[in-house]
Amino acid sequence: MTLAEENYLKAIYHLEQQFKKGVSTNALAEEMNTKASSATDMVKKLAEKKMVTHVPYQGATLSKAGRDYAVKVIRRHRLWEVFLVEKLNFSWDEVHEVAEHLEHINSDKLVNELDAFLEFPIYDPHGDPIPDKDGNFKTVEKIILAKAEIGFTYKCIGVDDTSSEFLKYLDSNSIGLGTIIKILHKEPFDNSIKLEIEDSEIVVSQSVAKNLYLKKV
Repeated sequence: MTLAEENYLKAIYHLEQQFKKGVSTNALAEEMNTKASSATDMVKKLAEKKMVTHVPYQGATLSKAGRDYAVKVIRRHRLWEVFLVEKLNFSWDEVHEVAEHLEHINSDKLVNELDAFLEFPIYDPHGDPIPDKDGNFKTVEKIILAKAEIGFTYKCIGVDDTSSEFLKYLDSNSIGLGTIIKILHKEPFDNSIKLEIEDSEIVVSQSVAKNLYLKKV
C-alpha cells in the first residue's frame, strides 16, 4: 500500500465511525482536503485492491481487509505519539504531525517491540484508545462536555480536535487528560459553559464543549 492509500483508508475508517454508514466521495474529499474527483479515483483504486466496497449513492465502506489495515495504521500512529510524549518530551500539541510520518513505517516487528517498550499503553496522549496487535480497542464510556450535566464532576479523558491550536488553548486553561472539571452553569443564549477547574472558574464556548470528552467521577 502507498502512503496515500494508507491515509485514505484511515480517513474512511474515521468517517465510518463518525457517520455509521458509507462514506460519500464529498465527505472523503473534505476530510483529505482534496478534490472530489481525486477522492473518487482513490476509492476506485482501493476497490480494485479489495480494500473498500463502493456502491453508487451509498458511499464507500471498508472491507474486512481494509478495516484491518486501517486499524494497523492507527495503531502505529498512536503508539508513536505515546513514544514522542513519554520518551522524547514532545507536548501533546506537537506529536500528531510527526506521528503522521512515522505511522507509514510498515514493520510489525518494530511496532510490536515499540508497544512492549512502552509497556503496552492503552490510550494515546489525546485519550484515544490504542488497538492491540489483534486490532482490539479498549472501550470506555464517555460523553462530550456539551452534554455534561450541571452540578456534576467529571474527568477529562480525551479530545476530538487534535489540532495544535485547540490543544494549546486547553493547556492555557489548565485542561488536560485527567483534569477534574465541575459543571457550574450552561448559558442558553450561546451554549457556553461555566466550569470549575482547580478552584478557578472559566467559561468555554460551544465549539470547545463539542471537542472535549469526559467521564463522570
